[in-house]
Amino acid sequence: MVDKPGAVNLDSYKINVEGQLIDVNIFTSIEGFSHYYISIQNITTSTNIVLEKIKEEFISKINVGKIDFTSEGLAQSVKDAFRKEIFFLIKRYFPGADKKTSDLLINQLIRQNIGLGDIEILLSDKNLEEVVVNSSKDPIWVYHKKWGWLKTNIIIQTEEKIRHYATMIGRDVGKEITVLKPLMDAHLMSGDRVNATLNPISSSGNTITIRKFAVKPWTITDFIKAGTLNYPAAAIIWLAVQNELSMLITGGTGSGKTSMLNVVCSFIPINQRVISIEDTRELTLPRDLHWVPLETRLPNPEGKGEITMLDLVVNSLRMRPDRIIMGEIRRKREAEVLFEAMHTGHSVYGTLHANNVKETIIRLTNPPIDIPKTLISSLSLIVVQNRNRRTGFRRTLQIAEILENGDTNILMQYDVRRDDLVSKNESSAMIDTLNLYTGLSKKNIEDDINEKVGILKRLVKNNIVDVNEVGSIFRTYYNKKQKENRKV
Repeated sequence: MVDKPGAVNLDSYKINVEGQLIDVNIFTSIEGFSHYYISIQNITTSTNIVLEKIKEEFISKINVGKIDFTSEGLAQSVKDAFRKEIFFLIKRYFPGADKKTSDLLINQLIRQNIGLGDIEILLSDKNLEEVVVNSSKDPIWVYHKKWGWLKTNIIIQTEEKIRHYATMIGRDVGKEITVLKPLMDAHLMSGDRVNATLNPISSSGNTITIRKFAVKPWTITDFIKAGTLNYPAAAIIWLAVQNELSMLITGGTGSGKTSMLNVVCSFIPINQRVISIEDTRELTLPRDLHWVPLETRLPNPEGKGEITMLDLVVNSLRMRPDRIIMGEIRRKREAEVLFEAMHTGHSVYGTLHANNVKETIIRLTNPPIDIPKTLISSLSLIVVQNRNRRTGFRRTLQIAEILENGDTNILMQYDVRRDDLVSKNESSAMIDTLNLYTGLSKKNIEDDINEKVGILKRLVKNNIVDVNEVGSIFRTYYNKKQKENRKV
């Protein structure tokens, strides 16, 4: 609990950072700001002076600046060596320190000199989605899953330190950020996505934005339990994926597009080859899927070796894919190849920045993507995700089918007052497509959706949230269906 005049305590819990428990307190101040306050054991000025001596003594033995951190195993071995060496130095300078104090000082030195300082404490909190450094003049901000944007009590003291962290992150993955290249997209060894900018491009100071990688990928069970979508909507999406209908997931930044894409791909049958294409690996599909993940690559400092989204899309078509998953569609040529793939019988799933169904069609049919409207009919469904910035809740806003002329028919739409997806229009295109290729009648489809709703309810009732366990349930379902079809 935080004891400050006018403060209203909202939440408190502990996070474990390498065996050290750190208190987290979330509260609103009298000024109306929401705060994220971590309590770190105070280290006095005199202790910091000694720690600085220890650091210099260690660096004089091992040139940390020249160590290659591009291998996760090597980076960990360097930390282990650092920890072992510092232990003896700590005992020399602090002979009376017990194990708890020694561990505190060792972890502090590692974080501040090999790691990302107190940022690493924030990255250890599983409740956070984003960690944002705006400048050395502003405290670090975080985006909390429950409480939204919060101002922390952590400040990086100098612009040079922020730049050092950005440089170190880039070096670890073979990228660089310099005055000539002041923008950088990278990722941490943990998979967390990082964007960094340097002054004067960011005029207030150097910035680092870290979007945390989900340790546990979202599943359909999580989505239903969280109210993101309901059983009928989930069953419709499952039906579409099972029958190889292509789908686009759209929404604004942070609306849950990639999470929904991960959920959607869990419905893919096990006996099909899946190729995914991403800038930074974010998808985590069930392990028993026949899945080949591909990632783009930026050019080296000499401008060579770049592998683009288009390169990977074109190459994926030579890999005999049954399903192609694209992290995000941005450019015309990428979209043209993907829509051509749909026309030649491949199932395609991807994401796009657009706030609703109408805006999705506008984005697809205008520059920079500029796909002819006649091509859009090869896409079967659009699923729109939305995040309420006031409450922080993520919801499926709309589910729409694409008609033969490229227009849309909204099947389900979110009702804000009921906090639920409700039916809006009956399906025509999707039912006709399923009838043409599978022979399913409207009654068959309704029965199938009801059966799927029953399975989804059992998933939620039994709290099956692991992506591999969820995938196993779906595989069992598909095997049962195959056996039934053989008997027929």
